Amino acid sequence: MSERSTGAGPLTVLKEGVVIALEAIRANRIRAGLTILGVGIGVAVVVIMAALITGIRSSVLEAFESAGPENFIVVRFDFTAVLFDSGDGRPPWWDKPIITPEEAERIGRLSAIDEALYNFQFSTNIESGSQQLTNINGQGYSAGWPRYAQGDFVAGRDFTPAEVRESRAVVVISEALAIELFGQLDPIGKTVRLSSPFRDVRDDFRVVGVFLPDENIFSSAVEHWLVVPYTAGLKRLKADDSQSQILVVPDSTYTSSQSRDEVIAALRSARGLGPRDDNNFAILQSAQLVDSFNRLTGVFFLVMLALSSAGLLVGGVGVIGIMLISVTERTREIGVRKALGATRREILWQFLVEAGVLTMLGGAAGLIIGGTLAYATAHFTPIPARIPLWSVGAALASAALTGMLFGLIPAYRAARLQPVEALRAE
Repeated sequence: MSERSTGAGPLTVLKEGVVIALEAIRANRIRAGLTILGVGIGVAVVVIMAALITGIRSSVLEAFESAGPENFIVVRFDFTAVLFDSGDGRPPWWDKPIITPEEAERIGRLSAIDEALYNFQFSTNIESGSQQLTNINGQGYSAGWPRYAQGDFVAGRDFTPAEVRESRAVVVISEALAIELFGQLDPIGKTVRLSSPFRDVRDDFRVVGVFLPDENIFSSAVEHWLVVPYTAGLKRLKADDSQSQILVVPDSTYTSSQSRDEVIAALRSARGLGPRDDNNFAILQSAQLVDSFNRLTGVFFLVMLALSSAGLLVGGVGVIGIMLISVTERTREIGVRKALGATRREILWQFLVEAGVLTMLGGAAGLIIGGTLAYATAHFTPIPARIPLWSVGAALASAALTGMLFGLIPAYRAARLQPVEALRAE
């Protein structure tokens, strides 16, 4: 038990409180350890989720930036704002017309547009000799698609406009897919068989290029993919083009708004829309996609914060338990301190400091756990997890606040003890 005079300075009281708190934790290692673990788990969840979201967001922004911040996409409907209940059982975009190759060609001839690439996605199986892979991500494209999908050809070339017009059976595959199918052999000129997993169609395609995309979170998530001329995808593989789109690269001499206005005017004219008719298509820019991603990750982060608060709640209940036991075990000590002149305020502060120290240790443990998990995630997965400084402050603040809030009840109980009754306690 430490003695001190009434009216000791706040730093002295704080220092004394920390020392007594550490002595109490050492005397009750198991109870204190469980409380620290509960708080640590809650803090670790906050830290690792902040690291994951920060890393993913930076990767997404880098990916959009590398693909061209001024580029935009013409789509059938704005999927970032779509509602799936229109009252009649069908989604509101159901009757919107499909984007066509002719519209892509029309946009490509505009003065403000450098290139307009028709595109759709499909799933395909691929065979080469005894190797067979299923549900490979395939895309039908116009010639010149590497201008939008940043990367380099490590072998071969892109298909030509003539090969697109003639629906040639040529294919560009990813480097990872080339290694999976051919190992160290040169894949250029080799024949692969593509087939639809949903339709009874198959055809032989000749490999003309191997493409390695710039490293980002998207390229790491899908390593096996292929690209064929969109005409070949439609004719030979009967690919579904209901969600086709046009990837637009504006001319650098025009502003982004000028390019979009020309595209909108051209499509409205081609589709015969009157002045009062709404657009039956949508234009998406990188900023819209980023905003949509931020909303999604924001909701996800709130859910994870709610889950992590459960861990802090468990730790808080542990704080109440251990501090109530501590007050009961140290009733006589409290009586002695009051007899020597300690005020209710000082006793209250003493036990709040003890509760705060307990949860701060839990916060430190959570930071270590979360930091270790973030490092392992960044090292062993494609996600570049980064711990933002604000998450460290938020984690420690939430841990300290948990200790203070849940420590109020036992601290108030200790402060209310009468010196005479406390001195009688055994």
